[in-house]
Amino acid sequence: MDLAALFAIEPYHWDRIGCAILCGTIIGLERQLRGKPVGIRTSSLIVLGTYMFIVSSMSIATDISDPSRIIGQVVTGIGFLGAGVMLSKEGVVIGVTSAATIWALAAIGVCISVNNGWLAIKMSVVVVAILYGVDLLESYSSAFTRGVHAKYSNWRKSGSQE
Repeated sequence: MDLAALFAIEPYHWDRIGCAILCGTIIGLERQLRGKPVGIRTSSLIVLGTYMFIVSSMSIATDISDPSRIIGQVVTGIGFLGAGVMLSKEGVVIGVTSAATIWALAAIGVCISVNNGWLAIKMSVVVVAILYGVDLLESYSSAFTRGVHAKYSNWRKSGSQE
């Protein structure tokens, strides 16, 4: 029996599956190391799941079946998933960055499906640069922790003393 045929998973490709897991790991590692709710497993599954939905839709595309509609539905569904990680307590909304990260993870899954893996990896690094870079700016200058961010910091301090 042909070994390539044994491991074939058409319409998917092993290199793109590996890329999806790598991209999810890149972003998920940053989130997990900082104790955020969207870690390596969740991030990898979001990117992989999005990739699978888009490739599946592209493989059955006909005149009446448009893959862009599936992308739109994935974006909507991911929005609901992101909404599930947000929380409001004492007038402070938390989890918005995690929700936005979930949205970016889905976009990376789409990127792997319709563009290429290298672009997705580069965009994963950009997402981590934003997540980590803004955190550095916030710790460097109090100007970045005004308004809602100051309220959130005060809320976290009061919660840790209970």
